[in-house]
Amino acid sequence: MARTNFEQLLKAGVHFGHLKRKWNPHMAPYIFTETKGIHIIDLHKTVVKLDEASAALKQIAKSGKKILFVATKKQAKEIVAQRSAAVGMPYVTERWSGGMLTNFATIRKAVKKMSQIDKMEQDGTLNTLSKRERLQVSRQRAKLEKNLGSISDLTRIPAAIFIIDVKKEHIALAEAKKLGIPVFAMVDTNSDPRPVDFPIPGNDDASSAVEIVMDTVVSAIAEGLQERKADKDSADAAAAKAKEAAEAKEEAPAAEAAPEVKEEAAPSAEGEAPAADAAN
Repeated sequence: MARTNFEQLLKAGVHFGHLKRKWNPHMAPYIFTETKGIHIIDLHKTVVKLDEASAALKQIAKSGKKILFVATKKQAKEIVAQRSAAVGMPYVTERWSGGMLTNFATIRKAVKKMSQIDKMEQDGTLNTLSKRERLQVSRQRAKLEKNLGSISDLTRIPAAIFIIDVKKEHIALAEAKKLGIPVFAMVDTNSDPRPVDFPIPGNDDASSAVEIVMDTVVSAIAEGLQERKADKDSADAAAAKAKEAAEAKEEAPAAEAAPEVKEEAAPSAEGEAPAADAAN
C-alpha cells in the first residue's frame, strides 16, 4: 500500500515545477504537462518514487545505519531539522562545509574540539582563562555548534544521504557520489535527476511539499527503527530463554547424583556399628 496518495501530494503543491525556460531536459519523464509557462510534475510517478525511496530508507534504518539529511534553503531547513531529529538522524541545515564527507577525519577533529570545550566548561578549566580567551573559545564553540552540532553524533560516514534541492546542494551530492554513498533527493524540474539514486520528483521550493515528503520518509525510518528494536528484543528474549534452559540442564544431573551419595554413605554407617560392638 502506498504511503501517500495523489490527493495529499496535490494539496501540498508537490506538482508545481519551475518555469519552462528553466527546465532540465532529463526531467522530461517526470513532467505531466505545461500550464502558463510552468511545468507540472506527474504526481503518479512521484507516489511510486516516494514509496521506493521510503522502502529503501526503512531497510537502512532497520540495519542500524545513519542517514544524513541535507537542506540549507530557508523553506526546508526547519522542517528537516525537526523531522530528522525526531528519529535520531544527523542533519545539515546551516551550511555544507566542503569536505564534510570526503574529508570526514578533519570534520571529526572539529567535533572533538567542540567536545573538549564542553569538557572545559564542566570541569571549570574555562574559568581559569582570561576574559578575552574565554570569549574567543565561546565564539569558536558557537561557530562549531552552528555548523557541526547536528552531526556531532556521526562517528562514521553515513550509509545514505537525503538532499532537498540537489542543484543548491551540488557539493554534498558530488561528495556522496565520489564516496559511493546512495543519494535520495527531492528533484525539481530545473535539476538533473541522473546522479540521484532515488529521485523523488517534486516541488522543492514549497515548505508544504517538503513537509509531506519528509513526513513520509521519516515515518518509514521510524518503522525501520521499531522493527530493529523488536528484532533485538526477540533475540535477547530467545538468548535469555536458551541460557535458562542450559542452566536447568546443568542443574538436573547434579540433582540426580545427590541421592546416590547419601545411599552409599548409609552402608558405611551400618558397617561401623558392628565394629563398635566387637570393641565393647
